[in-house]
Amino acid sequence: MNPLLDRLQPYPFERLRQLFAGVTPSPAYSPISLGIGEPKHPTPPFIKQALIEGLDSLSGYPATAGDLKLRTAFTNWLSKRYGLALDPATQVLPVNGSREALFALAQTVVDSSRTPRPIVVSPNPFYQIYEGSALLAGADVWYAPSDPARNFAVDWDSVPAEVWQRTQLVYVCSPGNPTGAVMPLDEWRKLFALSDEHGFVIASDECYSEIYFRDEPPLGGLEAAAKLGRDFRRLIALTSLSKRSNVPGLRSGFVAGDAEIIKRFLLYRTYHGSAMSGLVAAASIAAWADETHVVDNREQYRRKFAAVTPILEPVLDVRLPDASFYLWAGVPAAWNGDDAAFARALYAQYNVTVLPGSYLAREAQGSNPGRGRVRMALVADTAECTEAARRIAEFAIQAPSA
Repeated sequence: MNPLLDRLQPYPFERLRQLFAGVTPSPAYSPISLGIGEPKHPTPPFIKQALIEGLDSLSGYPATAGDLKLRTAFTNWLSKRYGLALDPATQVLPVNGSREALFALAQTVVDSSRTPRPIVVSPNPFYQIYEGSALLAGADVWYAPSDPARNFAVDWDSVPAEVWQRTQLVYVCSPGNPTGAVMPLDEWRKLFALSDEHGFVIASDECYSEIYFRDEPPLGGLEAAAKLGRDFRRLIALTSLSKRSNVPGLRSGFVAGDAEIIKRFLLYRTYHGSAMSGLVAAASIAAWADETHVVDNREQYRRKFAAVTPILEPVLDVRLPDASFYLWAGVPAAWNGDDAAFARALYAQYNVTVLPGSYLAREAQGSNPGRGRVRMALVADTAECTEAARRIAEFAIQAPSA
């Protein structure tokens, strides 16, 4: 067996199942889960129809690179959303959801033959695919902590120079999971300068880019490069339809950026067997071409957060994020930072599931930056999320039981 598999840690949801083992929640309350970031809004009918109309494509093998019509759908969207002009032939590539691509990109980029062992820099807390992809590529992971004083933006200045010298890949998540923080232009300028100095690739995970609460949409990595007068060298942006269009089961997204990396990534994916099905491509073309359903989806989240946040703010350390569909809430002081105990007791007493923040982070540089916080995914309908918030608020004012 591949010995690198032994470096992987249990996934957060497996840890959550273990935490709840043996707990029978109160029968007085119906179950409400805010634990998993799986979109629950209905899939738009026109996307389903496009899937049906694409069924004839099942009779042939799809091309790993996708056809020009699909790739042009990506570049058209990038033009409308960010004002960017990318070549559909060389600067974009279809992927089977951003999760698959985030993992595969590390296998393409990381040169594990280097001594000392290469480093992949990840935000902390983070989406666990970053860690797993780095470890299975033969790299070490350096965890860059988020800064609560800056709305949980990543503290790139905390990364030592000797770490940057060994770094081959940096994962950026903006808007962030779990914090919802958006990386501003000055932070991109800093990261680009470090990439220029040390030669590492930047992978910008932007799957939450279309769920935001203020009038100005979040800045994207490619957009930041263009604003700074740069090309896309050593920069790859990854995005997905899952959250934008409520199709997590479609497994559809794309990557865009540095044409040389895209070329090598295509070679890897050709051997890995990662071609997008023709009917998924048909549905994807329809989805990327339409913004009406995206605006409606965003408004649903805005109404939801407007209903839930005022209920929780008086009893928890929580505020509206920059973007995404998560609330990153601090547990009451009486719990002494024990987010896992808080989540377990909440589940037992009120049948509401939240994810302990410490499960989404690692102990690094002397602390776990997720400790004392919980992630709430407001993916259910407004009524259910509001009911969950009321239960959480009622629970939060109680003293922990012995």
